Amino acid sequence: MAATASLPLGFSPAVAQSSAASASLPHLGEPGDLGLGAERRLGERIAAQLYRDPDYIDDPELALYVDTLWQPLLRAARTRGELPPEMAERFALSVLLGRDRSINAFALPGGYFGLHLGLIAATQDRSELASVLAHELSHVTQRHIARLLDQQNRQAPWVLAGMVLGALAAAKSPDAANALLVGSQALAAQAQLNFSRDMEREADRVGFSLMDEAGFAASGFANMFERLQQANRLNDNGAFAYLRSHPLTGERLADMRARLGVPGAIPKPEADVWAALMAARARTLTGPGQDALRQAAQAEPPGGGATLADAKRRAAHWYASALAYARLRDAATARQRWQQLQSTLQAMPAAAVDAQAWRALHALGAELAVLAADGPLAQAELQRVAQWETRLGFKSPSRATLMGRVSAAQAAFVGGAPMAAATVSELAQAMADYTAAHPLDGPAWAALAQLRQLQGLALAALRAQAESRAAWYDYAGAVEHGRAAQRLATQRNAAGQVPQLSAAETIELAILDTRTRAWSLVLAEQALERRVNQ
Repeated sequence: MAATASLPLGFSPAVAQSSAASASLPHLGEPGDLGLGAERRLGERIAAQLYRDPDYIDDPELALYVDTLWQPLLRAARTRGELPPEMAERFALSVLLGRDRSINAFALPGGYFGLHLGLIAATQDRSELASVLAHELSHVTQRHIARLLDQQNRQAPWVLAGMVLGALAAAKSPDAANALLVGSQALAAQAQLNFSRDMEREADRVGFSLMDEAGFAASGFANMFERLQQANRLNDNGAFAYLRSHPLTGERLADMRARLGVPGAIPKPEADVWAALMAARARTLTGPGQDALRQAAQAEPPGGGATLADAKRRAAHWYASALAYARLRDAATARQRWQQLQSTLQAMPAAAVDAQAWRALHALGAELAVLAADGPLAQAELQRVAQWETRLGFKSPSRATLMGRVSAAQAAFVGGAPMAAATVSELAQAMADYTAAHPLDGPAWAALAQLRQLQGLALAALRAQAESRAAWYDYAGAVEHGRAAQRLATQRNAAGQVPQLSAAETIELAILDTRTRAWSLVLAEQALERRVNQ
């Protein structure tokens, strides 16, 4: 699979044997001069541009789904020694979602990964998506990207970043590539940064071993390979960019079959309802325009077959229809579709619908209420989400639930029934605790800024806005917000103005002053680097 092509149930004896065998896999050589720190800085330059891309999307529900698969793979990589402590500490190991219907995923320098919603929509169970993530993670842990970039080590870091972005644009759209690199230069950059066959095979082997350790069915690899290969034969319209940069050769597929120990048909997993709901969500969000939403909303439901797979397809249909109608601002029809989804899940065997699927049902219910500006209903649905998260063993509310509560607070305010000040304060403290533990979560900082504004804490809101820009590597925007906070503080401390700063605000401003100086220094270093390398 390629470094720059445009971005989680069961076990078998064969998997255990292949895992033991792959523990001593030979590596393809060590990277040259590109160290972990330099690769991370290069990755930050690229990620900064992706965060600004209109296709970048922070969807808390899909992010929760992906993270539920991603974290076990990271733990497996650490356990097996594929992810050394220094790399785990220095690299971002973060997955960015792209609102793109193409079936694609990619690994970037410094442990950043991209995942298109089109690929999520193409999967039928968690193990299939986990197989893609495991493969891409293995490209990073085996330092394949560093070795490719070492071939270009005479280039300045910002030039390397431009080459990678140009290759991404070329994989996504030749026209978009022209904005970064002209014609054949973009295609040449992608060719230079494509992985070799040996690297692809190594990523297959290492990724395969991670699947078992992480608790996923390793058959997901072969199932995903076969589905993509068959779909591409039937529909060669350029939507399968993943196959252009990650060619599925017969040798790779045969190797995967051998590792599974299954010469014939590969076993298919049971119906994975949560995966079906998230695939439906991904399909709906790839087409946010009015026409695409109407098509999703008004699509005919699948036939009334009696199998579990039929019921899963119906559940996915009602989920997508409810979400589409809600985004079309047809709250009444959206709620009807949600009720049909609920009835479909209730009619399925209890063992077939896991707690994650029930949680997703009520998370969607809260989302519909938010889009209808119905704060009380959103709060009621979020309480049900919290109950399901407790059953799932969550020690604290998930990020998705916290972000949902922030949206519910805004909906209540817009709907004319604002939350009690104590409730907003409690939620703001929960979000502040989250951002303290996850300081690079830009959307979470932005949500905290919204809560601070509801509290009337202007300085704290500006600080959170500044942190959100810095988390997206927009240091100029971070400095701008930091200086705005300084100007506000100066005005408030002026004689005859509104009351002077409180003790808490003074501490907030001191932290922001220090952060603003640090961001200004980064901007100065980047400007100097560009001048030196011109």
